[in-house]
Amino acid sequence: MIIFIICILVLILAYKFYSPFVEKQACIDPNAETPAIRLEDGVDYVKVKPLNAFLIQFLNIAGVGPIFGPILGAVYGPIAFVWIILGNIIGGAVHDYFSGVLSLKEGGKSLPEIAGHYLGKHFKALMLLFTAMLLFFVGVVFIMSPAGLISNLDVFKDTFLSSNQLWVLIILIYYFLATLLPIDKIITKLYPAFGLLMVVMTISMLIALFVSAPMLPEIKNIFAYFDHAQHMGHELLNRDPSAPPVWPLLFVTITCGAISGFHSTQSPIIARCLTNEKYARPVFYGAMLAEGVVAAVWALAGIAAFPGGYPELKALIDQGGPGLVVNQISTSYLGSFGGIMAILAVAIFPITSGDTAFRALRLTIVDAFKIPQSMRNRLLISMPLLLIAYFMTKIDFSLIWRYFAFSNMLLSTSVLWLATKYLFNKKTFHWIVSVPAIAGTSLTIAYIMTSEIGLGLPASANDPIGIGCAVACSGLLIYWHKKKY
Repeated sequence: MIIFIICILVLILAYKFYSPFVEKQACIDPNAETPAIRLEDGVDYVKVKPLNAFLIQFLNIAGVGPIFGPILGAVYGPIAFVWIILGNIIGGAVHDYFSGVLSLKEGGKSLPEIAGHYLGKHFKALMLLFTAMLLFFVGVVFIMSPAGLISNLDVFKDTFLSSNQLWVLIILIYYFLATLLPIDKIITKLYPAFGLLMVVMTISMLIALFVSAPMLPEIKNIFAYFDHAQHMGHELLNRDPSAPPVWPLLFVTITCGAISGFHSTQSPIIARCLTNEKYARPVFYGAMLAEGVVAAVWALAGIAAFPGGYPELKALIDQGGPGLVVNQISTSYLGSFGGIMAILAVAIFPITSGDTAFRALRLTIVDAFKIPQSMRNRLLISMPLLLIAYFMTKIDFSLIWRYFAFSNMLLSTSVLWLATKYLFNKKTFHWIVSVPAIAGTSLTIAYIMTSEIGLGLPASANDPIGIGCAVACSGLLIYWHKKKY
């Protein structure tokens, strides 16, 4: 348990000392007129109070990822905490912060439009493809996972409410309304309450773990777990025995909570609602740190609930998917009533990311093709997207998740390079984003070159590919740095 406590303290210290340094490099102007004031339209550009903006951003980014991902990553043991915390502070929170700041500075525009401004039309086209692909996969994943969670509740057993397809349709109807209507009609009214519910349930789970969890591994066991994971971790997401067990799969398994490109697609939604640039740090950087806490809690729960490691966890996944895993963990530590409340709260997490995924996809399309924001146009964009998403829910969840994981990494790395260009232009300390960008590039390329959804090269190619990419990117960055400075 000492590892977990240290992790939380490190997150708090990061917000206190590191985030002001990051903010300084971004050249924040508290006197600037924000998009919410300058472009207010009553649909997407709407003024929102800072606390509500934080809770909305928190729910937007915290889907099923920071819960199920860390549970899966728990098979690696306490080493998962190291990645969650370091990835969050150095990568994820910085990534989220700059995606929000860039949108604030660019009139609340979506990522492809910002990319076009800083890196040209070709990078804009690539960013549009990455963003649209990721948002769509996120929307589909966050239809399937909450439907599975809710339909697996014991209270609905042997009733019509245990139908997965029924909940898929109910969630789709909600997504349609949340995508179509002005942001202050549903999202800003419901999300603060949902956010508080998730905070309460996460704290409840943490207290239960402190009180009743079995003896958890401590610092001295990290490397023992790491070595053990070398022999079984590859089976979790990629069933090819020759696939790499830790690099890069640990970093692909736990993305939300550490670093996730999906978050950058959500930042423009809130960037259109902030009333002052100074709120960017607590809202964007702060929300990501809060997600890191959630991820750490569920990683702890996974380690405690499955002391037998991967075989025990895999058997449960094969039996009932991610919904059953969360169900068992919640009821084990919180009892029947607490378990139901926890599962409902966990179901709300992905739903509140899925609706804003489709909303962000609509905004991205509107921005890219300069489509007027009439009700008719919003309908014409939203209806086909959700109809296609419905048919995509018929596809195997694990396949959708793998493509989501790859597009997630790809987009986060692209955003870090975009932030690097922004800081180059400002002539401030770009290394806070360029170093994570190099690491992300190495990870992304190594994964796609050796995974079964990519080129399928031997696992032995992972290290040389990763090192080669890092050296090449570092050399180019140093050359660019000398040329600019």
